[in-house]
Formats: sequence, structure tokens, C-alpha cells
Amino acid sequence: MAAGAALADRFGTHAGPYIADYNAEPTCARFHQSDAFIRGIRGPMGSGKSVACVMEMVIRAHQQAPDRKGIRRTRWGAIRNTYGELKTTTMKTFSAWVPESIAPINRGEPMTARLVLRLPDHTTVDMEVVFISCDKPADVGKLKSLDLTGLWLNEASELDNSILDMGTGRVGRYPEKKDAPFTWAGVIMDTNSMDDDHWWYGLAEGADDPDEQAKIDELKNNLRDQLKKLGMDRSLMAFFEQPPALLEAQGSYVPNPAAENVNGQPMGHAYWLLLVAGKDKQWVDMYVMNKYGKVIDGMAVYHSEYDDQYHGKIAHLNPIAGKIIRIGMDFGLSPAAVPGQINAMGKLLVLGECVAKERSMGMTQFMNDALKPYLLDRFGREDSNGDPWKFLITGDPAGDKRSENDEVKGFDVVRTAGFDIEAAPTNNFSARRDGVAWFLNKRDGIAIDRTAVMVRKGFRGGYHYRRVQIGGEARYANEPYKNKYSHPHDALQYLALPYVAIEVPAYGKKAIPEWAQKLNRGARSHKPWARRAGR
Repeated sequence: MAAGAALADRFGTHAGPYIADYNAEPTCARFHQSDAFIRGIRGPMGSGKSVACVMEMVIRAHQQAPDRKGIRRTRWGAIRNTYGELKTTTMKTFSAWVPESIAPINRGEPMTARLVLRLPDHTTVDMEVVFISCDKPADVGKLKSLDLTGLWLNEASELDNSILDMGTGRVGRYPEKKDAPFTWAGVIMDTNSMDDDHWWYGLAEGADDPDEQAKIDELKNNLRDQLKKLGMDRSLMAFFEQPPALLEAQGSYVPNPAAENVNGQPMGHAYWLLLVAGKDKQWVDMYVMNKYGKVIDGMAVYHSEYDDQYHGKIAHLNPIAGKIIRIGMDFGLSPAAVPGQINAMGKLLVLGECVAKERSMGMTQFMNDALKPYLLDRFGREDSNGDPWKFLITGDPAGDKRSENDEVKGFDVVRTAGFDIEAAPTNNFSARRDGVAWFLNKRDGIAIDRTAVMVRKGFRGGYHYRRVQIGGEARYANEPYKNKYSHPHDALQYLALPYVAIEVPAYGKKAIPEWAQKLNRGARSHKPWARRAGR
């Protein structure tokens, strides 16, 4: 969409004489066309998303209905996380498109720009922009005294969600109703991609917990109905995703023909090609390829096997009736359990996860207060055939020793809770990792239920080796960093290990996987896999 002309067509003489120099890229054009109360653009570095927000403020300022004196008054808050970045990026971008010759900036407290512009219809635009830094939740107080028309959250990935929460209550308060008719109010945001733990992800992509998402959807629908009754028929939220700047091809990167703001970069596509030089893949995925992810100081444990575009597809998996549900379990101060099954094609179905909610939870409490309620809620008492579900827990062989905060063996706690349990073939990390990697490398070898949130995030980088600096050379620890993602991934490994034919150092031979021998009790031998296991 050529923008200047298209925006001018939309707003007529209210578009302003200098908007014709602005060419909105396709995603930004859709952003401008939306009338949602909260709107956000997520894209690669240098994709023109911040410029789109600046121009959106200008457009809305021209669109504002005039007061009795013919003045179109609006006031905006422009938020960035730090004072330094507010000056060097946010204000710099604003002045590049709304120059100080027509919108001088007062650099006192608070820093404020003011655009006063006479229009051909003899009305006057009077747009005030207050620049504010908010780098911690306590800074939300800076917004409490502001009466705004709209709010711009610049690089929202670096802002706390409390800023958005407070900001939505400060817009639509200027100009006052007695001075001019209400025209528009809202929040606009731009950002690079971020970790899927971020509040943006929950708003834009939906909550990972289906029940939580259902509540959010119900609330949105109710609010939308109430707005309609008040004569304000508009969407609550709209999020816009720009295409990646580059494409991956044969282990390298090539220009993406659909990339946006290429003409806005002096070097064109070369800007992004140079940008990726020397960067980790996680960094490139987030800031150039526009993928959600996590930039970590280390290396993902399954960095060479896990592909989020392929393995990370969100699905709802139904358990297979008539088959035992095996549960991999990690013992310790933060227990975790991952239930799963193998289907007839040898695919590992990761059916969910149960993770200790408290940082320190004993095994007895975990079994009774966490795992039992979880299994009942997730699977019910019976399968689709009307038969009771059967569970078999597989755990670290060390769990047959005293647990860390109970004077009994971990295995005994599990048995007392009414579960059958067996020790995994080994707790050797390399063997455990290889067990999961085997399924990742197998075509259509693993499926992860949408409720296995920590498992999925761990694959994306939360479960990683920490970087170790040795003599100026970056190396990595031999075993994963212990954090909230390591516990469910340890459990996943104990789930996978009994099913695969891998080298088990303790045995010095290949272990024959359970399902390779028999898919079920009494089933015929799965000979092709049995042959592989015995090679």
C-alpha cells in the first residue's frame, strides 16, 4: 500500500501535507486501518514499526474533532524503558518524521514535543507528546497524573505489563468532553520479538493454559458487547506480525522478498545480512527472523535437533485408550512429572506436564497435592473404553534412596501414593539426552501437547548449557544449568529413555526399548525395531 496517498484518502485534508512522504509497508498499513483499542506491531530490527507508530499519532491528531475554537487537541504519552534510550531512539525517531522545525521539543521535565499546524480547512492541529522513561514497575506512578488521548509503548518487549495496565486507564481523558466531542482513544505499541514468557505473547498469541484462555476470551466478548451497547463498536486488541527480514537457505541466510522497509534502509537487504554476522542463532531468530524465543547466555541442550517450526506445533493430544500411560519423574526439591505414550507408529506423545508450583515441595506433598489432582483432571478416571487408566512411573534410579526433604525413599513415597514405579535404565545425562534426541531426529517422532508449556519453552532455550569463559574462549558446561526448565526436561528424559535403543554406558550395550519388543502386553514382537536394537 502506498501509504501517503492511501492515508490521505482515508482522512482527506486531515491527513496533513507532509504525510504524503510516508509509505506504509503492508503490515503497517493494516495497523493503520485497524481501529482496535490496543494495537501492536512485532517485527525485525529496522522494519519501520516505530515510524508507523509516530505516523499513527500524527494521523489521529489530524482526525481529532475540533473544539469550539477550531483546534484539534490531542495529548500522547510516548514510553520507553530507559531515559537514555528514550532520548537516543524514541525522540530521535519522532523528530526524524515530525521535525523540530514544526514540533519543537522542550527538554525540561517532562520532555515534551508540541506540533501546532494550521490545516487547509482553517482548523489547527495541536498535538502534545510527553516522553517518559519507565524501566521498572515502580515507574508506573509517572502515568498516574496524565490525562491522555493515546499512549505509545516503544519497544514494548522491554516494558513491564503494569505500564500497559495503567496506561489503558489514562487514555481517552483528553480533550475533556466539555471542550470537544470524543473522537478516538487507544494504545499503540511496537516491538521486536521476545520470549514467549512475555505478556505480549499471552495477549497476541493466547494463553498456554486453555482454561485461562477461555476466561480471557469470555472477558473480551463481554467487554465488546458492553462497548456496542454504548455505541462504540470497535475491537479490543489487534496484533500485527511483520515478515522476517531474511530467509534461511542451506545453512545460510538470503534476502526475503517480502521483507518490509527495505527501501528505508540505506544498505537495503545488506543491512540485515551484515547484522547476522557473528550472532547466535537464537539472537538472529528473535531480532531478524521475527520469531518468539529466548536469547540465553549459553546453548540450548537440543540446539541441533529441535526445530520449533516443526516440533513446536501446538496440538491437543488425546491419550490412547487401552495403553499404559508412562510418567517420567524427576525427584528432588522441585519435582516434575511428564506423562506420555508411544503410538503404533513409534511416535512419542508428550501428553502434558505436572510441575511443582512451589520452589521447594517434598515428594509426599507433590504426589498428593499436585500429581494426583493433575492426572484426574487431565485424563479422568477411565479411558474411552470405560476401563480405568493404568499409570507406570519411571524415575531416576537415585530415587530409590532417601529423598532430599523426607526421611523415606522417593520410590517408597510413589508406591505409598498408589503408583507402580520402575527405575530408568540409567541416570547418565548423555544417555538421557540421547533418548529424547532420538525422537526429535526421527521423522514425525514426537508430538507435544499444548499444555506441556515448560517442556516446550525448555526446548526453545530455557533448558540450556551455560556459557563458560575460559581464557577468552567461549565454552559450555558439560551438563545443563539447573533452573525451572531442567526439572520437567529431566522428567521427559526418564519418560523417553525406556522406549529407545541407545547406548547405556552402565550396561555397555544397546538397551532394547520396551515398545520395540512389544507394543502392548500380549502383542506381537515389533521385529524391525528389535533387529535395530540388537545390531
